[in-house]
Amino acid sequence: MSAITTERIHITGLFPELLGVGGVQEAGRLTAVALDQIARSHNWSTNLFSLNDPMGEQKLQLDGASLSLEGFARGKARFVAAALRSRRAANKSGAHIIVAGHPHMAPVAAWMQRCSTARPVRAIVMAHGIEVWQPLPLLRGLGLRRVHTVTAPSNDTQRKLVDIQRIDAARTRRLPWPLNPDFLRLSERRDLPLPPGFPNGQVILTIGRAAASEKYKGTDGLIQAVAQMSSAIPDLHLVAVGGGDDLDRLKELATDLAVAERVRFLQGLSREQIAACYSKCDVFALPSAGEGFGLVFLEAMTFGKPVVAARSGGAVDMVEDGANGLLVPPRDPAALALALGRLLKDAALRQALGARGEALVREKYSFEHFRAELEILLKECAIGPAEAA
Repeated sequence: MSAITTERIHITGLFPELLGVGGVQEAGRLTAVALDQIARSHNWSTNLFSLNDPMGEQKLQLDGASLSLEGFARGKARFVAAALRSRRAANKSGAHIIVAGHPHMAPVAAWMQRCSTARPVRAIVMAHGIEVWQPLPLLRGLGLRRVHTVTAPSNDTQRKLVDIQRIDAARTRRLPWPLNPDFLRLSERRDLPLPPGFPNGQVILTIGRAAASEKYKGTDGLIQAVAQMSSAIPDLHLVAVGGGDDLDRLKELATDLAVAERVRFLQGLSREQIAACYSKCDVFALPSAGEGFGLVFLEAMTFGKPVVAARSGGAVDMVEDGANGLLVPPRDPAALALALGRLLKDAALRQALGARGEALVREKYSFEHFRAELEILLKECAIGPAEAA
């Protein structure tokens, strides 16, 4: 790496959205802050562009740091024009690295890489999960195959990049998302405010958008599992955090199964209230069949909670069956009920799994570890072999 320690690098970050709510947005924020910190430590330069955030200069606050980004209010033409201006400015410096925070940005990143005259120019595209589990549209797929490196947060998504998107395995890199350090600090507080409506008794917590397009997250399976366990565990409740256009269907399902009083749907919570839900629950469950990673698993483990996940996607990277949680077959409410019942009836098991999960998060999924791995990747790109035409 010493060959590039004195060379100035310019980083252009392309993101779909950084200020909104969701796993993609959180991963983007963590990446943007890491890029900014890496650049400052080496006196490199950066431009951070966000397609869907409000127009003009915006401020992003994370981990005690504040950084600037430029939003484009969904204006694709303005977004691409700004990226090209960043490319021209970078041509006057040494290396130029383009970091695209979503495969949707791959065509722009690949074009910038191909057209730039700076020496050298490389593009990195960050995949998340389900968006690359099916063949991408022509231009996105072509762009993804032309960039220098494509990262994946899990082994499963990395395999899908090779098998489904037909990307050379040598161009892929596993780069797990980290836990937000601000959230880590919340886990150490004892004054977190519980949201109104949080029940007493034994609580299963799930967090995720209740969107019709994301039924794979498995909230309906959790409602069915609660119905199966209700007679055996009289004080059992499910708390489902997150809004969306599928809420009415989920509420109707709870009513049909006669567990409406046992299922609480909470929306619009603050970060502190969400942290309080983790702290107060007994078990965290997300039996999703479509998670490329699942930052919520890390958040739950930070609070020492055992997790129940489907044996699918990126969850198997974080959840080791019998070590820090339990894995169940996807879309199997009966198996889900058995796993949840086992944990709810065994406090010692919950404590043991939760303690191992908390240790895992702090060891392998810290922000500092992510930033160090990203810095290595940036340096490798800056001195890597030239791209094929």
